[in-house]
Amino acid sequence: MKSLKFLIPLAIFLVLAGFLAVGLNLNPREVPSPLIGKPAPAFELTKLDAADQKLKRDDLLGKVWVLNVWASWCAPCREEHPLVMELARRKLAPVYGLNYKDTRPAGMAFLTQLGNPYEASLFDGDGRVGIDWGVYGVPETFVVDKQGTIRFKHIGPLTPEVLEKKITPLLKELNA
Repeated sequence: MKSLKFLIPLAIFLVLAGFLAVGLNLNPREVPSPLIGKPAPAFELTKLDAADQKLKRDDLLGKVWVLNVWASWCAPCREEHPLVMELARRKLAPVYGLNYKDTRPAGMAFLTQLGNPYEASLFDGDGRVGIDWGVYGVPETFVVDKQGTIRFKHIGPLTPEVLEKKITPLLKELNA
């Protein structure tokens, strides 16, 4: 009986150490999204550069497209911007921007300074559409298929590795 008193704390310690080891090996950028495999949330927003023109999710049905959530105040968005420009240059799918919790003048200045890779950038000043999409913060990037289903989500700035190993192959597959 006395030997069991020593084994119980040891067993608890080993279980906790196991959970810690597994947790330390997880990638924090790969947060599973409950929206993967589900229809993209509906939206109808004005364009950043044209407050009198609207675009809605249903306008994009029938084509594969990428949604990049960004803001002018976001330093990692500035860091990833050359890769968003590269993705748009490849023309594998149109890239749309979601200007999240920003102002129109600041968003326009950002695109004027760094270049505009977007087919259109949608203005989400209050962040409500971003919340519907499950945005944790900016930047985030989604791939949506022809039926309007979210197929991929990347949290944080894009990297060359994510672009080459995940997004490009997926876009080619979805467009085949």
